[in-house]
Amino acid sequence: MSVFKVLAAACLATGLVAISAPGAWSQSKSVKIVVPYTPGSGPDITSRLMAEQIGRMQGATIVIENRPGGGTVIGTELAARAAPDGATVLMIANSFVANPAVNRGNYHPTNSFDPVCQLAVTPMVLVVQSSSPYKTLDDLLAAARKEPGKLSLASGGPASSLHFGFEIVKRAAKVDMTYVPYGGTAPSINALMGGHVTSVFADYPTVVSQLKAGTLRGLVTTSPTRVDELPGVPTLTETGLIKYEDEIFYGIVAPVKTPPEALKQLSAWFTAAMDAAEVKPKLAQQGLFAKVRCGSAFDAAIKSKVEDYTRVAREANIKVN
Repeated sequence: MSVFKVLAAACLATGLVAISAPGAWSQSKSVKIVVPYTPGSGPDITSRLMAEQIGRMQGATIVIENRPGGGTVIGTELAARAAPDGATVLMIANSFVANPAVNRGNYHPTNSFDPVCQLAVTPMVLVVQSSSPYKTLDDLLAAARKEPGKLSLASGGPASSLHFGFEIVKRAAKVDMTYVPYGGTAPSINALMGGHVTSVFADYPTVVSQLKAGTLRGLVTTSPTRVDELPGVPTLTETGLIKYEDEIFYGIVAPVKTPPEALKQLSAWFTAAMDAAEVKPKLAQQGLFAKVRCGSAFDAAIKSKVEDYTRVAREANIKVN
């Protein structure tokens, strides 16, 4: 074999190694995070924090694309149709697993996507105005029993995790309260402050500042344990009404059949970003708490939530109008 042929073969072999090397994908790819929520929402804030941190630590280009609408279905289905090459991922929260439970959307949480990592969790908290006569959950439920149908509870929804939480409380307490869905937690809180609804099941990041300022009062959370930042607010299980635990989670998934090496690299990037010392205070400021689990552990958590929400939707007859 001539020297030129030997050199050519060596160069080709080197090129193939470079293409298949673990670092090759990360060096040649930019990543788009599809966020099926509006700018300024909890998932959007988390996505941008991750993009900034990964860009700083890995030198990668992370682009955020907001695609809200349809109860997150529009952005989710867009991501499901993306090429499974590691260049597109989807930021998810509870609606990702709640939608299939009410037959909303043409995707399946585990058949249409591969898990990357869960990143953070945040409480769901039932709130009233601080001037409200209801100091505890028992107070609110007792008033609802006295005047069936008069008291109301709002949330971003319908068929959201917050709506599911309301139905759990309503059925366990055997009360008749009117459910009022809004386009998001912020509009429902505006309605609460305006006196148009009695209470709101809210995601903690949306109300954290008002809880700290004392304009809202928390009555109960659905967290597994008491939230350190809300020491006076019991969990739903603690009240003795019903044993029920649920948190809002934020995580990242990729279109199904994304290469394992790309999933591994993405998991490493997001895990490193979440472990960075400067990230946790930023999360806490938004009412978010790091809780990272990747790969099969995250996949199992998604499957469990789909089963739980499907059962609740069936029992409470939750439907999308």
